[in-house]
Amino acid sequence: MGGQVITDYHEITRVLTDRSMRQALYDEGGVVMDDVLLKLHGRDHHKRRVLEFSVLRKDFFSIYETEIFLPALAQVIGPLSADGKMDLIEFGYRVTMNLTADFAGLDRSEKSPEETERLLKLVKVFSECATLVHSTRNKEEVRTEARAALEELRTAFLEPSVERRKALLAKEDEVLPRDVLTLLLQNQEKLGITDEVILREMAFFLQAGSHSTANSMVHALHEIFTRWPDLDARRELREDRIYVQRCVHESFRLHPASPVAWRSPETACPMSSEGRVELDFATANRQRDLFGETADDFDPDRPLPEGVPMWGLTFGYGMHMCLGRDLDGGLPAGPDTDPETHQYGIVARLVQTLLDRDVRPDPDRPAVQDANTSRMNFSSYPVLLKSEART
Repeated sequence: MGGQVITDYHEITRVLTDRSMRQALYDEGGVVMDDVLLKLHGRDHHKRRVLEFSVLRKDFFSIYETEIFLPALAQVIGPLSADGKMDLIEFGYRVTMNLTADFAGLDRSEKSPEETERLLKLVKVFSECATLVHSTRNKEEVRTEARAALEELRTAFLEPSVERRKALLAKEDEVLPRDVLTLLLQNQEKLGITDEVILREMAFFLQAGSHSTANSMVHALHEIFTRWPDLDARRELREDRIYVQRCVHESFRLHPASPVAWRSPETACPMSSEGRVELDFATANRQRDLFGETADDFDPDRPLPEGVPMWGLTFGYGMHMCLGRDLDGGLPAGPDTDPETHQYGIVARLVQTLLDRDVRPDPDRPAVQDANTSRMNFSSYPVLLKSEART
C-alpha cells in the first residue's frame, strides 16, 4: 500500500495527534509486536498506557536514576573495563537490559553472567524482529528466530515470574512487585488480554528499553568524539554535566531511535486517499526553519523556537509519545537548575560515566556499522578507557 511521505515538523505533529490515524510501522514484526502497547489504538491503547504508566510515580525517574541505575552501572562497568578495553554496544545492552527486565517484571533467578548473556541474545532477536521493516535479512528467517526466542523467554523467564506473582496476589497484605507484569496479571481479565499478549508485551519492553538506549548512548559519544577529538577538550567538557546532557539531547535529534513512523487511517478521512502515511522524523528533525542553517550538524548550542524541544520528534508526540522519554533523556535544564539535584536521564549518565574514565575510540579496532538494518546503527564500537573513574 502506497502513501505520502510527510517531512514537515508541524504537519507530523498534527498527524500524530489525529486519533483516526493508527500505528502501522510494526506490522511486519507482528510476531513480537502484535497487540503490544506501541501498536494498540484508541481506547485499548489508552487503558493499557494509563495502567502501565502507573508504575512510574511522579518521583520514579529521579529515584530510579540515582538509587537504582547508578549503582547497577558501577557493577557492570567494572568487570567490562578491567583491561582498559570495552565495546560500547555490549556495555550499553548489559547495563540497561537487567534494569529493563526489572521494570517489565521478569525475574532472573541466577543473577549470573550466563543468565544475563542468555537474555541479551533473546533481546537482540526481539529488537531485529520489531524493526523488521528496516531489516536487510530474509524476513521469514527473522520471524522464525523470533518465535523460538519468544518460546525460550516464556519457559525460562516468564513462567517462573508469573508463578511467583500469582502466589503473592493470592495472599492478603503482601507487598507486590512494582512492575508491568504484576499490573497486567492483576488486570488481565478486565483488559481482556491473553497470555500470548503478555508474553509479547514482555519482549517488547525488553527490546525497547535496551535497544534504543544503548544505541542512543553510542551515537552521543560518537558525536562528542567527532566534535572534540582531543582528549583534553573532552576532559574539560565533562566538568559541565548539564552541557553533556545538552550534547545528548542534540544527538537524540540527529539520531532518532525510530527515524520514521507510519500511520494508516482507520476510516475514511481527508488523508485516506493516500493510504499509509509515512512520517519522516529524521528529516523533520533537521528542518532549517526550526533548527537553523546548520541543522545537519551537531551543535549543542543551537537556539530553538519556543515550544520545540532540543531532541525534536525523537520521542514522538501525542498519544504514542515514548513512555521512557524522561527516563532516557532526563529533564531539560533551565538557567537556575542545580547540577547536584538535576535529573539528567540515563543516557547522559552513561555518557558522563564514560567521559569520566577518559573513554576514546580504539585506534586498532574501528567501529562497525550494523549491516542487518538500514537504520544507521553500530554493531560494534570498541573503545579504550581507564578502569577507574577520575578522582
